[in-house]
Amino acid sequence: MNETATSQPVFLRTWLLWIAGFVAFPIAGIAGDLAAGRVNDALAALLGGVVTGAVLGTGQVLVSRRRLDPRRWIPATAIGMGLGLFLGAVVVDYGTSLGDLALMGFLTGIVLGAAQTLALPAQTHRRWAWAAALPFLWALGWTVTTLGGISVEDQFTIYGAYGAVTFSALSGLLLHYLLPYRAEAGPAPTQERLETKA
Repeated sequence: MNETATSQPVFLRTWLLWIAGFVAFPIAGIAGDLAAGRVNDALAALLGGVVTGAVLGTGQVLVSRRRLDPRRWIPATAIGMGLGLFLGAVVVDYGTSLGDLALMGFLTGIVLGAAQTLALPAQTHRRWAWAAALPFLWALGWTVTTLGGISVEDQFTIYGAYGAVTFSALSGLLLHYLLPYRAEAGPAPTQERLETKA
């Protein structure tokens, strides 16, 4: 009872911090734009995706409350985003219609989700769920951004704030399920229980 009551505010703080990390999305988009310009050819998609992914991965590590290892997560996000955006943008021929961007997001999410899944810590429960969810969440991010009236015709590397908040809220719930935050003081009660049993 007490443990549940304590875990609820911890979850809420952890989840809200992850959602606040949505600010990494526009920063990552600006970095990708500065590095490669509009996503209107294969090289721009690949280079812009890698730079965007590196910045995004860094932001996600910073708001993960030490659940994600930067040595694995940042390179995985950079590579996954670069290759994923390359694949998605080429398949839709750099189109910016709602359907094109949703499909591009889905394809990007397949590659990005697989790369990030490999970078999740070993103790992650049902890690495959991250890879399964990312294509849908990434497509949703582009869909929400497009419907929100953002100027997607400018061919950004990543979706805007509306999509970023949506993605962050949903992925934060999933991350908590797969990899719950454990405070540093967490092992102490277990030790006390062992001593009580002894």
